[in-house]
Amino acid sequence: MNWLYLAIAIACEVFATSALKATEGFTRWQPSALVVVGYSLAFFFLSLTLRSIPVGVAYAIWAGAGVVLVSIAGWLLYQQALDAAAILGIGLIVAGVLVINLFSKVVVH
Repeated sequence: MNWLYLAIAIACEVFATSALKATEGFTRWQPSALVVVGYSLAFFFLSLTLRSIPVGVAYAIWAGAGVVLVSIAGWLLYQQALDAAAILGIGLIVAGVLVINLFSKVVVH
């Protein structure tokens, strides 16, 4: 169940972060409300994962997945292209998350 909570936390964080641009510096209340609700849910569900997943591991997975998914959302929603260096860096983040999940003994599956 903790991995489901982590997935929900990631989805809420990606949703909230993707909506940040639409707030126009928190001058538009509708997207601003979505950001507040999204981050509130993200942190709530992240806190539930910490019952069994170490905080450093949970945060690394949460942040790494968030970087990749927000980059994809930026490309789809705002036509923000990434250059080769950005794609390489994101690939290294994905590799790090995979190493944690596949080889770390502190991750309980």
